[in-house]
Formats: sequence, C-alpha cells, structure tokens
Amino acid sequence: MLDREEYIEQAHFFRALAERTRQNIATQDLLKSVREEILSTTKLPMAIDFLASELKLTGVFAPAMARLPHYFTPFQTFVVEMAENERGRFDFLVGLAILEREATYRAGGATPQGIFLYQFECLCRNRMGYDRGLEAVAADPIFDDAWRAWILTVRRQVGIVDFADLLYVRSEHYAQMRARHADVAESEAAVLFGLKEGRIALANRHKDPLLLFAALERHLQYPSVPRPQPVDEARAVLPTLLRRVERIESRLKLLEEEQKGGIDLTKFYSRPAQEPDEASDG
Repeated sequence: MLDREEYIEQAHFFRALAERTRQNIATQDLLKSVREEILSTTKLPMAIDFLASELKLTGVFAPAMARLPHYFTPFQTFVVEMAENERGRFDFLVGLAILEREATYRAGGATPQGIFLYQFECLCRNRMGYDRGLEAVAADPIFDDAWRAWILTVRRQVGIVDFADLLYVRSEHYAQMRARHADVAESEAAVLFGLKEGRIALANRHKDPLLLFAALERHLQYPSVPRPQPVDEARAVLPTLLRRVERIESRLKLLEEEQKGGIDLTKFYSRPAQEPDEASDG
C-alpha cells in the first residue's frame, strides 16, 4: 500500500492523461508536461520516466507497469493491458477513468470490500474476463490471505453460483442468522462483508449483478464504475454541414457573377502543357 499523496497524484496523472489524449497531443510530450505537475516528493515522477522510456521502445504502457509491481497494482496493469489490446473493444479512455476513480477512492480511505466490489464491477461491465481479471484482483496488497482465498474461489465459481449468494454467505448478516440456530455448527469461514452488505446481497439474489452493485453504491457510497460516453453525433454532422455551406456559397457567387454580366470561364481553364523544345540540328 502506498501513501495517500501517491494516490492523489496518481488520480491527477490518469485524469490529465485522459483529458489531454482527447486533444490529440503526442503521448511522449504529454508525459513530459504531466511529469512537471506531479509532486517531486512522490515516486510517481520516477515511474513516469520509466513509462516514457519504455513507451519509446514498445509503444505501450502495460509491460512497463508490469515491471513496477511495487508501485502499480496488478489490476491497474491488467486494465491498461486490456485497453491497449488491439483486438479488444475496451476503450483506453474508459480504462484511464477507471484507474483515476480507483486512485481517488484509495486516497479517501478505501476498504477491502469497496475495492473488491469496484474492481469486480469493472470486470463485469467491460467484459474484460474473469479468469485473469480476478487473478489480478486477488494480488492487490489491500487483501489479506482470507480475502485472496475467497477471491480465487469466486474465480472458480463465477457463472455457476449466483454472485449475490457468494457475497451473502461471507457476510456478517449470514453469520448472525446461523448463530440463531443452536443446532447449526459455527462456520469456520472468515466474515469478509458487513451486515449491510449481507442484507443487500440477500435482497438481490437471483437478479442481475449490476442491480446489486447499484444498491451497494447507493447505500454504502462505494465508488461507481465509469461508463463509456455516448458518441456525440453533432461532431460527425458538423463537418458535413460545413461542406454543404461551402458548396452553397460557391453557387451563390456564380449566380452573382452571372447577374453582373456573365461568368468568367477563363479562370476555370487549365493551362496547356508546354511542349519540350526540339533539339537543334548540327
């Protein structure tokens, strides 16, 4: 786990990278400008220097981030790798927004419950794959051994067992319900989620997991996952309108010239190609 100022600077780095990428600025120039804004008391400037040097060699960020596991988490590296995959449909700007919001949440005091639910929802909404995705989630330093074992269990059972059930049986609410029955032996599994998470999971059994995530975000203020922005159709229509206006203006000019006394057609003539001079005899 990093210091709070590291996560604050990471959030600024990912946000600036996304905003200035939309302005069609070269990535290497962008890294240089953002590096000057980062606090020199943090380790992020050194990480940016390494990213810039590796970008010149490979043209991508993910391999460089993978070589800095002490600074970037495996989930951060996985998100960038999926965003840079040419065969995938995951938008790079959405990936940067995901990393920015996660860093902001960590700077404000993240909990293992909030980090897991946020990262798992990122995998669900963007279809990044549960196998490698949950493996990267389990390697996050915020989780202890009990959390890692449960996340790997979810990795094996996701799609077979309802996710709300997986969450509910590891909640405090489920533990209290079992304790009320004296004939039921106490479970040895560690409680990972609180009372409220258990109640919300119980209310969302056999429903779309996205409804469960939305309820947890409403009641427990967990961070919401960024979604792709709808395409602005006005940007696609505007160039077409400009071309049509230019054509109308040219036609109006021709009509004005015709009313004044006729159109000068000589300006539309092309100059004849000059023939090469004949070689002189002798």
